Parts: sequence; structure tokens; C-alpha cells
Amino acid sequence: MTWARHASPTLEQGRFAEARASEKQHYAIQNRKAARTVACHAADPQDCANLLAMLGLDQLDENGAIRVPTVD
Repeated sequence: MTWARHASPTLEQGRFAEARASEKQHYAIQNRKAARTVACHAADPQDCANLLAMLGLDQLDENGAIRVPTVD
């Protein structure tokens, strides 16, 4: 007996890519808000830098996504 697939692999890949892009955008917005909140409540610039580093938000790019270091 054979099983019929209703969705093509290309269509499935497109849906997954769309879901990943949506998730990436959601986390970028969330990271920007978190960084802004930390900056507003920090006692001084050094405190802000330390808090952002503790939260892993010290490597945000201009869009709010966390930059991943490149390996050379």
C-alpha cells in the first residue's frame, strides 16, 4: 500500500521558513523591549552593560536580533 502526500516538500519548506522568520522577528522585538527596559532601570552605564551581558542581550544588532559571532 502506498501513502499519498498532500503537501509538496517545497510547500512544507516554505511554511517552515515562514514560521522561522516570524519567530525570529518576534524574538527580535522581545529582545529590543528587554534591552530598553534594562537601560531604563540601570543605575549607570556600567550597571546597564553588566545587566545586558547577564541576560545575553549585549550582542544585539540594529534590528534587535542577537548577533552570532562568526568563526574564522
